[in-house]
Amino acid sequence: MLLLDQGLPRSLAKLLQDAGIDAEHVGDLGMSAAKDAEILEYSKNNERIIITLDSDFHTLLALGLVHNPSVVRIRIEGLKAIDYLPIIKTVFEQCEEDLKQGCVISVQESQIRVRCLPIGDK
Repeated sequence: MLLLDQGLPRSLAKLLQDAGIDAEHVGDLGMSAAKDAEILEYSKNNERIIITLDSDFHTLLALGLVHNPSVVRIRIEGLKAIDYLPIIKTVFEQCEEDLKQGCVISVQESQIRVRCLPIGDK
C-alpha cells in the first residue's frame, strides 16, 4: 500500500510492516537513484501511496493533471523512523477516503492539508 521515498529511513518500512501496514522502501526495490517520475510510475502501476519529504512529487502531479497515485509529503524535519509511525497512522485515519480517490497531502506539525487530484488549471 505504501511506497517510501529515498529521504525516509529504510527501517521505517519494517516498522510499518510490524504495525500491520504494507510498506516498501524505494531503496529495497533497487530504485535508490530513480527519478521522481519513475517512482510515480511504479507507484501508479503497483497501487502504492507515496510517502515523501520531497515537494517535487506534488509538482509533477499538478503538471500532469493526473488522478493518481496519492502522495503524502511530510514537512517535519529531524524525525527518526519511529517518529513517523504516529504521523502516518494519523494521516490514514483522517484521510483514508481521500487517499483512495487520489490526493496530495501535506503534513506539518500543526496541520494536514489535502488537495484532491487532479490539481492545477483546468
